[in-house]
Amino acid sequence: MDKFLLVLFLGFTHLAIAQHQHHEGMSMPMKSKPVADTTKPMSHSMHSGMERSKHEGMNMAGMMNDKDTRNFGLTMDTTMGMTHSLSRNLSMNRNGSGTSWHPDNTPMYAYMSQPANKKWSYMLHYALYLRYTSQNINNDGKRGQGSQFGAPNWVMGMAQRKVGQRGLFQVRAMLSLDPLTVGNGGYPLLFQTGESYKGQPLIDKQHPHDLVSELSVSYSHAFSKDIDLFGYVGYPGEPALGPPAFMHRISSFNNPDAPLSHHWQDATHILFGVATVGFRYKWMKLEGSTFKGREPDENRYNFDKPQFNSYSYRLSVNPSPSFAMQFSQGFLHSPEEAHPEENITRTTASILHSKGLGKSSYVTSALIWGRNSHDGEGENSFLAESSWQMNKLAVYGRYENVTKSAEEMGLYQPASSMEIGQIAKDQQFVINNLTLGTNYRLVQTHNTDLVLGAQITGSMPSTSLETFYGKTPISGEIYLRFSPSLMTMRTMNHSGHGRMKGMNQ
Repeated sequence: MDKFLLVLFLGFTHLAIAQHQHHEGMSMPMKSKPVADTTKPMSHSMHSGMERSKHEGMNMAGMMNDKDTRNFGLTMDTTMGMTHSLSRNLSMNRNGSGTSWHPDNTPMYAYMSQPANKKWSYMLHYALYLRYTSQNINNDGKRGQGSQFGAPNWVMGMAQRKVGQRGLFQVRAMLSLDPLTVGNGGYPLLFQTGESYKGQPLIDKQHPHDLVSELSVSYSHAFSKDIDLFGYVGYPGEPALGPPAFMHRISSFNNPDAPLSHHWQDATHILFGVATVGFRYKWMKLEGSTFKGREPDENRYNFDKPQFNSYSYRLSVNPSPSFAMQFSQGFLHSPEEAHPEENITRTTASILHSKGLGKSSYVTSALIWGRNSHDGEGENSFLAESSWQMNKLAVYGRYENVTKSAEEMGLYQPASSMEIGQIAKDQQFVINNLTLGTNYRLVQTHNTDLVLGAQITGSMPSTSLETFYGKTPISGEIYLRFSPSLMTMRTMNHSGHGRMKGMNQ
């Protein structure tokens, strides 16, 4: 199965590369004499890869007016301020978590400051969900029942400046008050597993993030508009492994819950000790990382001891403005505190899609596969999610298929009752989860959104789990979300300085 998926992914990548060679605006003629500055001003130039559409507006999701299509495929005039974190010649819309890539058409919800006559540019992202969640509400007395008023949240700030004619330096910090707003024991989430608290595994709960979730610095050097070499160091940080973390994927932005496949796909987004080097050639990037394999301990306010005992590699390809693909593999040393003797090989592949549909409207989607292998055994996870934004209204969904072992779910305990003891340690269970949700923007003021939303999740686990969880568990939640408004270029002045504002409707 693994070899088939790998061959399928690489074959798709090869096809996309072949098609991309003819993609308008993506190849640039080589000059016999290199320019001194790879970021020379380009009159009215837009973000790399913004799609043409007579129906599209001009927001940061890759939408622009017909009169601007003459510059299709060119990068934004980087004298205007912030660019991609790791390239002076890529759109900042491509930024993912860590060093990962989004599609160029990905919308952004953030505040950005570009002070006139200053060398630094600044950006701030955040999301705060005030919500009530209730799990397994239709199976009284069964496992996983729980409810909570809580507030999952995160905030990320970054500062960037150019260095000389070709360099780019950036610092980034991410904080989360999850330990206070959802508790050190996490929030209820049916069938979720991973990590531990007070010596016991967290089961049917999602662990909180650390107070300091990222402190990183990066530097990139542009050899030309097509070639970058970069380095990234984080304490904590995110290695080159997996797709962008779920809270930073725009397709996941409306869903306050972590995926059940988090520990198969993107759980390495907070590790205390990460060093990454990477090389970009046009629309392809190859990078490698060394990092601490152990996930953060249950003390969410401290800095764990840094180590570099694990490594990973990732190949990323953006074949068009609407797509971002990656294949990665990580070799994690002792990632779980509960099983310190166990090493894991994590393999992931993903395809992300973003497309503008009009003014303040877009659709974003993700297909992700992740696999954890150890001691000759392996467990797969599959995720498909999509979000359709229609001005103030959004509808979204997430489907997951995850395989988890009896030990992972705490159902194998040799000294326990006869009922549980009958389950073999290596027995595996398949969990299918479908979440459907919608939200509506109630207020937009000072470039900030207040959104009211609700979602419902239906779980379809293996029939052998009905004894413990009941039949077809149903979970749901309602929430208020505070976040920056959708960024737009419409309100920027001709010099490009000042704050990029949200799109008022």
